[in-house]
Amino acid sequence: MSERRSPERIQAYVPGAGDEHVVARCRDFTRHALAKWEWPPPGAGDDGLDPDAEDVLLLVSELVANARLHGEGLRSLVLRLTGDGLRIEVTDRSPALPTLQRPADPTRPGGHGLLHHGHGLLIVDRLARRWGAEPVDGGKCVWLEVAAPRRLTSDRAAARNLPGADLAEP
Repeated sequence: MSERRSPERIQAYVPGAGDEHVVARCRDFTRHALAKWEWPPPGAGDDGLDPDAEDVLLLVSELVANARLHGEGLRSLVLRLTGDGLRIEVTDRSPALPTLQRPADPTRPGGHGLLHHGHGLLIVDRLARRWGAEPVDGGKCVWLEVAAPRRLTSDRAAARNLPGADLAEP
């Protein structure tokens, strides 16, 4: 499964994916990939934190945490930069497809019925342009797509000058 279909596809197999540090390692891998892609472009934020990049890191954290907690462990994280956005794919070992749990009463603080778990897909549903899940090799792949920051979509050169093999491992 270590195929490379195009230079835009970056795949990270995370060793020891069931341990407690997998979320941080995947977030670091993603941060490194976004920096290589200049997402956001240099100088985009005064404090060094860009809301678009922070959203991507949050989304990766949520998907990887779900794979660890509910998916019998992470198999892989794939990031794919396209001309108009980013596709994130997280594959785990569980064939059970996730379901979005809507709050029972979103107008009442604490009345959502999702006490300690269940917020991750709500975050994904809010921040992602599209998301879904599909069975793969005895497990599943949960994927999402986010739009590129406007600054990035106007710079088509960023989508043509993609890193490749140098990001194979975090």
